[in-house]
Amino acid sequence: MVIVGGGPGGSSCAYWLAAAGWDVVVVEKKRFPREKTCGDGLTPRAVRQLADMGLEPELAGSHRYRGLRAYGFGQVLELEWPRHPAFPDYGYTITRHDLDAKVADRAAKAGAQVLQGTEAVEPLLAAGGAGAGGAPLPPLEGIVVNDVASGDRREIRARYVVVADGANSRFGRALGTGRDRSFPMGMALRGYYRSEHHDDPFIESHLDIRDAHGDIVPGYGWLFPLGDGRVNVGVGLLSTDKRWKGVNTTKLMETFVEWAPERWGLSAATCCGPPTGGKLPMGLAVGPHAGANTVVIGDAGGSINPFNGEGIAYAYETGRLAAGSVAEALGGSGTAALLAYDRRIRDAYGPYYKVARAFITLISNPAAMRVCVGAGMRSELLMSQLLRIMANLMRPDTLGPAEAGYRAMELVSGLLPDISAGGPPTA
Repeated sequence: MVIVGGGPGGSSCAYWLAAAGWDVVVVEKKRFPREKTCGDGLTPRAVRQLADMGLEPELAGSHRYRGLRAYGFGQVLELEWPRHPAFPDYGYTITRHDLDAKVADRAAKAGAQVLQGTEAVEPLLAAGGAGAGGAPLPPLEGIVVNDVASGDRREIRARYVVVADGANSRFGRALGTGRDRSFPMGMALRGYYRSEHHDDPFIESHLDIRDAHGDIVPGYGWLFPLGDGRVNVGVGLLSTDKRWKGVNTTKLMETFVEWAPERWGLSAATCCGPPTGGKLPMGLAVGPHAGANTVVIGDAGGSINPFNGEGIAYAYETGRLAAGSVAEALGGSGTAALLAYDRRIRDAYGPYYKVARAFITLISNPAAMRVCVGAGMRSELLMSQLLRIMANLMRPDTLGPAEAGYRAMELVSGLLPDISAGGPPTA
């Protein structure tokens, strides 16, 4: 089988399939290590997946942090990651430049063939082109690839294809995936700065970022210490408010840097280079997620958490889920196993993401944000429980404040129209 993309989702899927003894080829356009725009923060969910792949020892030199320092409406709270039966109570920060290379190498050591500098340029459609067994995406015989250095093209034949080429997913769009525009879209911009507080034990989130006029915008700002002399600084915007299209993200980033706490020492003199950015499809906004012999995972399937913009953990998780379904398909279950993958990710994330979409739509209203976040920041207990919800760390073995709060939010969101039923995706 072949996997298009060697990022978090693709390499995770490759590792689990190769470790189970299946023949896997990963096609990656870039060569590792390579730069990737990201916040560089690993939450407990992501750490769990890396640990399960045997990679946590390789994170020993990375910066380990205890929790989140939240700023909002004049209040500051330090919230440690909660104890959980399935996830650790700590996270790491590590650049994608380093992290993605480690995971791809882990997949290769498990037996996957990782073709770097090789771009998947188009799907190789099977004769007839219609989906089998009611599958919404057409069957493939493989993919056409281009050697980036030489320009040579060739075909790679495969029984199954996993689409994992990121948020822009050119291969996915060529196959027939599209984004439901009624779902929220994120836009993020990040840069690196030198700072004496590069080893701070908390990552930092600012919940009431403002534009140059002092008006609150629908989004957040972050400062993530990397432990290597630098901090990752960024801003994220949400498309849940019509004003977002008129926001100049570069200016917003400059304003956030000027407004950030002085102790970080952010300035033009400490800037390591111009910021880079990208769009973030959220809440399973992109689909279909399965076809006759294909599955779509990670950012290519819009799996980013709308609550906090986290994508790495969900790329690892959907890659692992896809590996299980593809293995079932290879074992004889065929298309039915791939369609089961689509049901599994919707069962795993669908209700939670619906709550998240409702929540971020609410707080995108400045007045509602002042009430919800402004009041919440005055209660450490309330915000610590909200952190558990937003990071998807509710406990399955007890009904505490976070679990009860989430169930209440789920009940309310269940009364709202399901925007995922609003029509077919659009490119």
